[in-house]
Amino acid sequence: MTFRSGNPAVDRYITEDYESVRGMSSRFAATICAHVIRRQTDLGIAGHFAEIGTFEGRFFIAMALGLAPGERALGIDTFDWPDAGIVDRFHGHCARLGLAEDRVVAIKAAARDLTDGDVAQALGGPVRFWHIDGDHTPKSLTADLDLVVQSLHPQGILCLDDMLHPGYPLLIVAVHAWLARHPEMRILAVIDREDIVAAAKVMICRADAVDLYGQDLVDAFPAHHWKLGSDWGDYFAVVLTPNPRLAVVE
Repeated sequence: MTFRSGNPAVDRYITEDYESVRGMSSRFAATICAHVIRRQTDLGIAGHFAEIGTFEGRFFIAMALGLAPGERALGIDTFDWPDAGIVDRFHGHCARLGLAEDRVVAIKAAARDLTDGDVAQALGGPVRFWHIDGDHTPKSLTADLDLVVQSLHPQGILCLDDMLHPGYPLLIVAVHAWLARHPEMRILAVIDREDIVAAAKVMICRADAVDLYGQDLVDAFPAHHWKLGSDWGDYFAVVLTPNPRLAVVE
């Protein structure tokens, strides 16, 4: 992979150690999301990172390495699959790959059993980047969205995994329904899949924050910009894809 997030610690991890942590998120998506975190820092947007569905920490570590001093990363997971040792592997990976213990918080629970108060107690401030990779059902995704939006920084990002995935076609239906109830929110970008395992993500933010990120993503990753965009009815979102080709029709 020849493109970078712009954060040396993150880029080194993605290049050298990403595959040493079991998981499904792609290098392509992690690089783009880490760039967004760096963009937030450059803009003075302060806050924490939090994730539902942390598993062994592959994506979590990439995002946490990009945080500014004093910011923390929260991982929420039942940490019981595929075995009870997963939480120890998660903490071991974090320590091995350079995350200080006091910057990592893990909550061993199902997200549906948590409240915004639990998140606030764990972090003590707003979340500037949320990643949701929880139970892949519309009901669970809706509950996750309802939880995380409460702690989201006004200029923060919600990133949803496995969107438009052929194995979970109803997840995007739940996202449409949730957006209809939250007209202040917009799809910012679609990060296309590398393959069926390293699946697509969408990034959501408040409508008044879109201009902070949209053109910057295009400028940062021009070789991966699919220029037709993603049509959400009243607006278009940025599409970034590993191979942004267009069909030849003439």
